[in-house]
Amino acid sequence: MDARTAEVFLTLADSLHFGRAAARCNLSTSAVSRVIQRLESDVGQTLFTRDNRSVQLTPAGREVLAYAQRDSAAWHRLRRALTTDGDRLHGEIRLYASVTASYSVLADILPPLRRAHPGIELKLHTGDQADGVERVRAGVDDCAVVAEPDRLPAGLVFAPLHTSPLRLYAPRSGPVAETVQAALDAGDAPDWSQLPLVLAEHGLARDRLLRRFRELGQSPQVYAQVAGHEAVVSVVSLGFGVAAVPELVIEHSPVAGRIQALPWMGDLAPFSIGLCAQARRLEDPLLAALWQQAATESR
Repeated sequence: MDARTAEVFLTLADSLHFGRAAARCNLSTSAVSRVIQRLESDVGQTLFTRDNRSVQLTPAGREVLAYAQRDSAAWHRLRRALTTDGDRLHGEIRLYASVTASYSVLADILPPLRRAHPGIELKLHTGDQADGVERVRAGVDDCAVVAEPDRLPAGLVFAPLHTSPLRLYAPRSGPVAETVQAALDAGDAPDWSQLPLVLAEHGLARDRLLRRFRELGQSPQVYAQVAGHEAVVSVVSLGFGVAAVPELVIEHSPVAGRIQALPWMGDLAPFSIGLCAQARRLEDPLLAALWQQAATESR
């Protein structure tokens, strides 16, 4: 089993969902299906049962999973043994981050890492930061820039780098802006059941905002659910609703001038943004070098 096939298989075995596995592997759903079909053909056994509702490992699939996990662990041990050449490090780090984190958080870490270790090659995947923890846990990426979850899964470690307030934002013009302005002029919060809300499909911002609405006994009107904070900000800037977004995203958004911060729910828990990795993988000298560089820059 080649490394890419193993990566796809392990990701699908972890998520048991072709769509989510495809997103983690930066592939289309049909491409994931083809990889699995080829592997099943090579093995001569069905590895997953599929229907319209679920995906499950077969007994043969569980045996292949145990093999793939042993093979992956052996590969990482070999990689650690081969990545040192005297005092120089050589090899690849698979890093996952949102677009915003790529040119903000990572901008302070990667240039000095490159100068210190020119033999390290970075393979950067970008996407919704809310997927970062699962990609690391599944072994799709070595490390990810994420917002620290309320509960970090067992076996993972988190290194904080930045703190960003989580605030409400609205468009500056259009019917939604007029509704917001009327509430501001009245000195009161708006009727949330009448004000459209834009949510991320999943992640901390969504969870914390919806939790607050439940605490207030409010039932907001959800207009749209989109993937990633950058997409949320774009929808808000077009005038379609109000959203809770980390301030860091707004600071680096090309549409920041078309939205406005709101004074309500100012006590939403802020985002602690940093690096996430599997604790056991920090034995890898490549990942350890990145981790150390991040610690240096965060002081």
